[in-house]
This record gives sequence, structure tokens and C-alpha cells, in this order.
Amino acid sequence: MVHDSRRTRLVLGVLIVAALVLITVDYGDGRSPVMNGIRKVSSTVFGGVERGVSSATGLVGGSGSGSSSQVKALRDQVVRLRAELSREQLGKIDYAQLRRLLSLSGQGGYRIVAANVIATGEGYQRSVTLDAGSSDGVRPRETVLNGDGLVGEVTSVTADTCAVLLATDSSSQVGVELAPSGQLGWVTGPGKTPSGTGQLQLQVLDASALLTPGEQLVTSASVKDRPYVPGVPVGVISGVENRAGALTARATVRPYVNFTALGVVGIVIAAPRRDPRFSVLPPSPRAKPTPTVTVTVTPGATGPGTTSPSAPTAGG
Repeated sequence: MVHDSRRTRLVLGVLIVAALVLITVDYGDGRSPVMNGIRKVSSTVFGGVERGVSSATGLVGGSGSGSSSQVKALRDQVVRLRAELSREQLGKIDYAQLRRLLSLSGQGGYRIVAANVIATGEGYQRSVTLDAGSSDGVRPRETVLNGDGLVGEVTSVTADTCAVLLATDSSSQVGVELAPSGQLGWVTGPGKTPSGTGQLQLQVLDASALLTPGEQLVTSASVKDRPYVPGVPVGVISGVENRAGALTARATVRPYVNFTALGVVGIVIAAPRRDPRFSVLPPSPRAKPTPTVTVTVTPGATGPGTTSPSAPTAGG
């Protein structure tokens, strides 16, 4: 459930600002009458609903010593408030992403926890951090998707956040099934290479399989549906590599997900009762119709069976 309440956003925003101000003044004189007045007013305004922050405020109001433990407690509170606020603040783009996510998960029968991307990984590994964790029922090795298809898998979890390895990482390997042939194989990510095209690399088990551009891929079932549940759209074959003597057929795959613009995603906490197979795939690319030329047989032509483009005849 995602609620976008103006009151909630306002309260959380005020709490974050208040916490940051208290962190700053903690290094000053904690016995200042001005600060005491601020604390009393804030306690009156916020009431019992925001008691989680008033406990952190009490740390500052006690001794005013500016100890690192007190400051750390307030900073941790700010982090938690920011995570809560990010859940509440949904813009138009986020709403559109959420609608697509709920549509895809509903079609596939996936039970999900919606989350937002709050950080991206550093270094060579392609990963992101989400604002959902074990307190939301998230566990490691669960599938992550969005309204377009597969995003990756959960690799680690804290109480309020989780880390996700993206399907485009070079260490990612996802079992797939081709539609409609049912051929089985796997895709690997290109990683963060300077010459990376963003295309996944596909290999299928049958070396004699005939792969064609435009074929679509979904995830195949993992053991106990971890790390990947079945039927999640992965991408479409964009090119075929013909390698003589290769043990497996190979192709490049254009993923459905735009990994440079991740926002609202879903963590699958319960697999579907039935394999959705290809039911969640978008419409397959259609070949352009071949243009046709209408011809007529003109009586009295130079030879029998001669044809020419149709045209109006003079004199009716």
C-alpha cells in the first residue's frame, strides 16, 4: 500500500528539518533558554504521533555535551525519516511506474513489496539500494522487477533497506525461456565495460536451435523460485551470432528495462501459484507488411498475359 498524504509529507519534512537543526545546535550551549523554548514548542506541536523523534531530541536536551553517540542517534533517525518520506513522495513519473508495476505483477500473480531506488552501487558492480528491508518481509535471493520486466535479485538485507544486483552486472546469470518455442538458456550481463552496449548475452542449451531477432525471453523457474520466479519479461533478441562449431547457440538481447532510469520497483516476496509462462510479455514486434502492386491485364496488349499497373482508361 502506498499513501501520498500531504499531511504525512509535511510532518516528515518538518521532522527532518528539526532533527538537522538539533544536530547543529548540539555543539553549542544545550542550556540556552531559546533552545529550551524550541524543544517545548516542538513537543507540543508534534504530539504523540512523532514520539520516535522526541526521544532523540531528549538526548540533546539532557546534557548538551555534543557527544558523538548523541549526534549519531539523531543522524540515524534522519536516515529513517528520509526512507519513510521517500515512500510517501510519489510524483507523476513514480505514479506511472507504480501503475505499470502493479499491472505486471497482477497479470503474473506475483506478490510484491513496492520500493524506491535510493542509491546506486559504486565500483565495478552494477547494483542499487532500495528503501525496503526485512521489516517489510524482504529476504535475500528474491526477484526484483518493475513495470517493464526483470531488474535483478536481492543480495543483502537490513531492517529498512536491501541491495540489489542488477541483471546487467557481469556476474549476473539468469535462466530464461524463449517464446514461443520454449527453448531454454541463460543470459549474462555486459557489466561496466567501456565498450559495453547494454545488451545481454544469450546462450541456449540446444546448439542447433534457430534463433531469430524479435524472439522474446522470460525468466525460467529457479529451484524453489529463488532467486528468480518464472515468467518475468527479460528482453527481445536483437542479433544472432553465428559461430561455427560452437557448443551453444548465441545471441544478443535488448532488455525491456531501462536500467539508467530505475525508480519504483517491486520485490517479489511470494511466487505465483502457477507459472505464467508468456502471459506477461508485451506484444511481440510485428514485421512490416510487404507493399503490394495492383496489376490488370489489358486487352489487346502486345502479347498474351502481359500485365501493367492499373490506371484509368481514357474515354470511359
